[in-house]
Amino acid sequence: MIVLTAEGLSKSYGVKTLFKNISLHIEEGSRIGLIGVNGSGKSSLLQALAGVEPADQGSVLVPDRVRLEYVPQEPPILENATVLEQVFSGDSPEFTVVREYEMAQFELESDPAHPGKQQALLRASTRMDEVGGWQLEAEAKKILGKLGIHRFDEKMGVLSGGQRKRVALAAALIRPCDLLILDEPTNHLDPDAVEWLEQLLARSRNALLMITHDRYFLDRVTNRILELDGGSLYAYEGNYSVFLEKKAERMQLLQASERKRQNLFRSELAWIRRGAKARTTKQKARIDRFEKLQSEQIVQEQQELTVSLSGSRLGKKVIELENVGKEFGSRTLFTGFSRIIQRDDRIGIIGPNGSGKSTLLRIIAGLAEPDEGAVETGTTVRIGYFGQTNDAMNESLRVIEYVREGAETVKTAEGSLSAAQMLERFLFPPHMHGTRVDQLSGGEKRRLYLLRLLMSGPNVLLLDEPTNDLDIATLSVLEDYIEHFEGAVITVSHDRFFLDRTADTLLAFQGNGRIEAFLGTYSEYRELEQQLSNGERTESSSSGPKDKEKAASPSNEARPREKQLKFSYKEQKEYEEIDERIAAAEAALAQATADLDTCGSDYVKLQEVTARQQELQAQLDALIERWTYLNELAEEIERNRANR
Repeated sequence: MIVLTAEGLSKSYGVKTLFKNISLHIEEGSRIGLIGVNGSGKSSLLQALAGVEPADQGSVLVPDRVRLEYVPQEPPILENATVLEQVFSGDSPEFTVVREYEMAQFELESDPAHPGKQQALLRASTRMDEVGGWQLEAEAKKILGKLGIHRFDEKMGVLSGGQRKRVALAAALIRPCDLLILDEPTNHLDPDAVEWLEQLLARSRNALLMITHDRYFLDRVTNRILELDGGSLYAYEGNYSVFLEKKAERMQLLQASERKRQNLFRSELAWIRRGAKARTTKQKARIDRFEKLQSEQIVQEQQELTVSLSGSRLGKKVIELENVGKEFGSRTLFTGFSRIIQRDDRIGIIGPNGSGKSTLLRIIAGLAEPDEGAVETGTTVRIGYFGQTNDAMNESLRVIEYVREGAETVKTAEGSLSAAQMLERFLFPPHMHGTRVDQLSGGEKRRLYLLRLLMSGPNVLLLDEPTNDLDIATLSVLEDYIEHFEGAVITVSHDRFFLDRTADTLLAFQGNGRIEAFLGTYSEYRELEQQLSNGERTESSSSGPKDKEKAASPSNEARPREKQLKFSYKEQKEYEEIDERIAAAEAALAQATADLDTCGSDYVKLQEVTARQQELQAQLDALIERWTYLNELAEEIERNRANR
């Protein structure tokens, strides 16, 4: 079933065309990732599809029976509503009953002896029984807890922007819908919440359209990628890894086609210059062909963001922290933390939201004072601090003025470049240099903020959630820059892919004021965490004594499995054949998807092909789930054999 159809959408912002004459359809079961550089119009396209802000031209058709949920980057809230009231702010009868129960409970708590309020709560409880409200309320609290929201009676007006976004996401997930549209859903989520959401959306049968910079998330959730590039929309069947391969092929074809067009144009131009005149029909046709070639849009090689800035010299002593501690109210964020930061360190700081990661980074940067301990910084250290917000930006300046405030010229590996040249390298073409900063998109502001920071020539980089609001192209270049950066880099991030690329040591906030160091990548850290939680490698666990005893106990469920860790005959045969079965299912699904384009206006055929596509998708999902189980079992069997 097709849940949304868009035809001929166009949108401009001032003199800038975001997208022009694009069309798409979204089918049930599609999990689509929308990508593109900052400022290309991704969020504007989502708003048009969700009916929040219509496009300048074109139409969006959503069938009457299709339910749609949309979560923007900054969702609207009811300031005086509690978290649960916000979640159940819809107009369905069930939601109304839950809201009435929450209100009656709140009223009774304010005056427990009031008989009228006791009766009101009793009536609300009875209605909760009638409509299944208890299950709804429990499900909402479960989802909120997974997203890191635990105080359900908190007023929305006092929550941070990240908390509000998580409540809005929970509200969208609790409501039945056929199409879920999400703008940067992984922002402000810690890794556990991201992994939970990843698994939830990957299992869902509903259609999904989302913008996200999380490349692991894109790879594991999506089955289709839409790229918004130069005002046009390009579709790729498959996940993010497949997209990278297919895009490279598309660019090669475009460049080959452009070379052929330019060769033909040069030949026709030479003929024109020899004095061709339209005296015959044949010559007139050739002149028309030349004019058509001349008017065709030239396909440029894709512009890439490049960074090759030279940092300042860094001495032997960088930063030393000795017994540093910090409290927030009555809560201890961390205490007794010591660390010597060296010139080539690549450190990632991880932990739950609110645990004190950003506070530690600000203390290292000298922007906050510790409550205990001391921080010593070397005399040659020049810190570049990339905060979560752009508070320091003077948005009344022009883009070129803002950059020139930092430096008129900058040294690079190739020599010196002017501020204007650096702007072009950061994908700000000349026509944007006079644009006021406050007219840029959120992502463009972050990219400009990053350029200004790097142009200052730091030799120690402190990055606080750098992946928020930066597009994938910028993140990839920043990762390459960090890899070759001659200095220390400390990053607070929830982005698993970014951490894997940029950190080889982790500082993990464990709670109760403890910060533990781990030598390795984030993926290795998570793998070890999972092993410890399953009772494996208990000796290296940082858990308490009771947890260790539980993991080592014979009653632990991992121990009796050792006796039966082997494939049955049927499983062994299935394990040997499942890769071929998955390949066949993928080929059949690809063919069914291709058949959609042949249906034209034949609605009956379209429904048949769509039903077939959904059936094949379900079969493929089941095969992949089975493949995961069999491979995990095979790995466990191999580990068990090696340990013997």
